[in-house]
Amino acid sequence: MDTKKLLAISKKARQERKQEKEKRRQEKLQVAENEEEIVEEMLKNQPIKVKEKQETGSASEGNDGQIEKAQDRLEVLKKIEEFEREGKFDVDVEEDPPTIVLTPENIDYLREKMSSKIKRIFANEMGERFLDNLLKNNKLIIKQVNGIENLNKVKTGALITCNHFNPFDCFTVEKVFRMSENEKDKRLYKVIREGNYTNFPGLYGFFFRNCDTLPLSSNKRTMVNFMKAVDTILQKGDYILIYPEQSMWWNYRKPKPLKKGAYRFAVKSNVPIVPCFITMQDSNIVDDDGFKVQEYTIHIEKPIYPKEGVSQGDNMDYLLEENYRIWKNIYEATYQTKLEYTTKEEVRAQM
Repeated sequence: MDTKKLLAISKKARQERKQEKEKRRQEKLQVAENEEEIVEEMLKNQPIKVKEKQETGSASEGNDGQIEKAQDRLEVLKKIEEFEREGKFDVDVEEDPPTIVLTPENIDYLREKMSSKIKRIFANEMGERFLDNLLKNNKLIIKQVNGIENLNKVKTGALITCNHFNPFDCFTVEKVFRMSENEKDKRLYKVIREGNYTNFPGLYGFFFRNCDTLPLSSNKRTMVNFMKAVDTILQKGDYILIYPEQSMWWNYRKPKPLKKGAYRFAVKSNVPIVPCFITMQDSNIVDDDGFKVQEYTIHIEKPIYPKEGVSQGDNMDYLLEENYRIWKNIYEATYQTKLEYTTKEEVRAQM
């Protein structure tokens, strides 16, 4: 075969590869656009709710015109009391969606794919509008922010720890991050549960999958990638929001006992912990569940750095204990009461 024919075949092959690549790119763009259209429609037509309620759990208006408290919220509060007595602080009281195992090929932690990047842009823009809508309609009330200068001073990567009591508390931390001096130079990633990423429906599911989230996984290979991504993000100088209590208890005001996971990441990547604790008080606004909307005060404390020349285990214990001490002090100072749990003595002895 002569040179001209070889060149012609080679050129044709390159053109076909280029066309196939462009076709795949357009398909990815179309997927992203379709998902954006769906979410846009949801934002326009759906009322803002923490979650979809079943009719039996919804609040109703009594004979005196007062909104009766929703049965599902009353059951959650009862369950919180029960779990506190039993010392089940790291167990969720809400009904989570069934977990679908997250495998490595189904997660792009660092958003390196074009489709991931496009969806992140759409999701973050929509998330910002959603947050502004929450604030405008008093679904989320931020009364005060204390200590934002402590966040401004952290120029390296960092783990922001926060108490977890509402699906909206991540939006609260996001708002504070956007108020900080570092917002233009950094990203705020959020560690989330596996099922929230793989199986959460609707608008929240879209946010969980695309708003700079880092889902955990029950798959070991996926968790290897998770750990690598966490270190890459922290070394790059970005922030990661993590909930070391490992459970969400609706409107629970006390700090719960902490788990070591967050502090392992900090020690491994040699970055500080920035303790954030949110306190709350009743507003004069009653929500659709018949409960008063809470007004939040966000307390951002000075960063806690890992110690030099200390073993990983001792460093993890140090960061955890300091974090808990700071949260405990904020709780007691704000609510003017000593932090005490109703946990049974026999259970407490085993904790």
